Amino acid sequence: MSSRKHLAVAGVAGAFLLLVTLLRAIDPAFVEAIRLMGFDTYQRLWPRETGDYPVRIVDIDERALAEHGQWPWRRDTLAELTDALAEMGAAVVAYDVIFAEPDRLSPHRYLPALEETPELKALTLPDTDAIFADAIARMPVVLGYGLRSDANGDTPTTKAGFAHAGSNPVAALPAFPSALKSLDSLEAPAAGSGSLSLSARDTSGIVRRIPMLVTNGETLYPSLSMEALRVAQGASGYIVRSADASGELDVGTAAVTEIKVGALPFPTTALGELWVYFNADRPDRYISAADVLDPGKRDGLRARVEGRIIYVGTSSIGLFDIRTTPLGELVPGVSVHAQATEQILSGDFLKRPDWAYGTEIIATFAIGLIVIALVLAFGAGWAALIGGVIAAALYAGAAYLFRAQGLLLDPVYPAAANLFVYAAATALLYVLTEREKQFVRTAFGQYLAPEMVRRLESAPDTLKLGGEMRDMTILFMDVRGFTPISEQLTPEEVVAFLNVLLSPLSEEIQRHGGTIDKYIGDSIMAFWNAPMKVEDHARKAARAALSMVEAVDALNASDAFGFKARNMPQKTVQIGVGLNSGQACVGNMGSSRRFNYSVIGDAVNIAARIESSCKAVGADCVVSEATALAAPDFALLEADAIPLKGKSVPIRLFALAGDPAYAATPAFAALSSAHAGMMSAIRAEDASAARAALDACRAGAPAHLSTFYDRFAERIAALAPTSPAS
Repeated sequence: MSSRKHLAVAGVAGAFLLLVTLLRAIDPAFVEAIRLMGFDTYQRLWPRETGDYPVRIVDIDERALAEHGQWPWRRDTLAELTDALAEMGAAVVAYDVIFAEPDRLSPHRYLPALEETPELKALTLPDTDAIFADAIARMPVVLGYGLRSDANGDTPTTKAGFAHAGSNPVAALPAFPSALKSLDSLEAPAAGSGSLSLSARDTSGIVRRIPMLVTNGETLYPSLSMEALRVAQGASGYIVRSADASGELDVGTAAVTEIKVGALPFPTTALGELWVYFNADRPDRYISAADVLDPGKRDGLRARVEGRIIYVGTSSIGLFDIRTTPLGELVPGVSVHAQATEQILSGDFLKRPDWAYGTEIIATFAIGLIVIALVLAFGAGWAALIGGVIAAALYAGAAYLFRAQGLLLDPVYPAAANLFVYAAATALLYVLTEREKQFVRTAFGQYLAPEMVRRLESAPDTLKLGGEMRDMTILFMDVRGFTPISEQLTPEEVVAFLNVLLSPLSEEIQRHGGTIDKYIGDSIMAFWNAPMKVEDHARKAARAALSMVEAVDALNASDAFGFKARNMPQKTVQIGVGLNSGQACVGNMGSSRRFNYSVIGDAVNIAARIESSCKAVGADCVVSEATALAAPDFALLEADAIPLKGKSVPIRLFALAGDPAYAATPAFAALSSAHAGMMSAIRAEDASAARAALDACRAGAPAHLSTFYDRFAERIAALAPTSPAS
């Protein structure tokens, strides 16, 4: 990945990471909702174990309403229900009901009307509220009250005291203005009084927490389930442990950590709430109120009631006290209090430790840094794989801590947040990569073979913008005698001729891994080893040169140019190819708005001069000594040192006579030996020996080298006759 792309991806992904980490620190409602859904999943996968706890619910269900009339029942019926539970040995009866108004069905309410009839004046009619109060006095009963958001209610009755192990947490808890409570005449004989309200923070309709402590800003009050446990144990009060706040509360305030009811301690949140650990709602937890009110069934119910905490509530849909649990079940509201009591008795708690808040923020940020580093170092695929392993480990660790210690830790937000970080990083990486690929396709699609373009797209770092020095092989190709050809053609025909010629020649260059630099009229400039690294670039360039000559021969044989059909004076086309290897500077050259990927340097100039010397040498393909040394297995014949225009020192050139297969034949071995003898004789200016060697060369040379040896014949003819030996 290029450094600019590296920085861009890191910058954007880092900004996303800061954003999601800041969101977790602020903890808006939707972030908390994500966390709570994760906690719900824990409970669905591993609900609290079922056990036979001394807790039962007397249910004012549909059958009870059908047998004893619509709700509210007369209070003497509730007195009968209370007395029946007392007779069956219930430890305590806790009503999930608020008796805020006098019984409107009480017979004594009709006395004012009856007194107008003289014969009825002497009647004494029962007060059902008083009857119910007497029943409450005979039995340990806990009544409930609800918290109001206005100041128009009453103050709850206090039945127990609070001791503090630490600072008094009253100032840290949300205060309620007033309460809706039962009649004073009913609360007075009651053994306890507790809050029925559920957590105001569970706004999604799912019950997860119960406030075990509530306050009006001055005094602490218990919940219904906590008060029922106190009364059942005969305890006189509670012990509340607190510590300095962190996470949920302002630093410096007292955060509740634990409450002890009699002999039963249990952990709470900083706000004194209990995380309720639910199990499945079971029929054996319920007893129909209709059965309790049936004297004939009480003996059969005694074993289920005796010594137990009895909650009285309703499952009737029409009474609108149905709640949703994290298990996805719809249960009566009274069941929530019963399950909280079971949980405290079992000692199986859910805990949200005070360090969880900071740990989850750190985890979000740390995992994000890892994800960004993985994307930058290994790309999107490996980052997704390794990131998935990290997320799986996070989930597994959180699940283990839930099962082993009941800890509520959130793996969902860190994983989900960093999925967004990963998505941002990979999306930008994809966009930038596509831009790079588009640049590569635009810049090199016309000059490189498709396979080379694909390689360059997959590794754009190999393309250095600007310029760099590389060891390269440069090719120049020119049409021999192009001027006479063009004079016989119209401009349109010249263009058609060049297209027919240059298309297959370009394909051969690209097929052998070359890059086409430019077309210059009837000429082609190409190079090897840029922009992609090309191994054995001199050998690939030599093969391309030979293939180009073969392609021209094939075009001539098929009269692809139409010269023979038109009976033109020049019926065939010949090309000259020059190759040179050496250091050159390659890169994008031009302005910032218009540039060309090209190569410059002395090696390029020499290649151009070599191509120009093809006619003088008499060979279709001529290579420099540097190229010959880099491709020693090709069939190469020395053309001697020839001065090139612009060079002060002659350059040794070689005719490229054939590929390695031809070079390995006995025929070429004989030709090469005869050629070497001829070169030695020429250097010794032994004309006679040179002519003899030339004859041997001509006898063994293929037809395409005839002009090459004609040039040597001219040189030998210019030699002085050899003097006879003395």
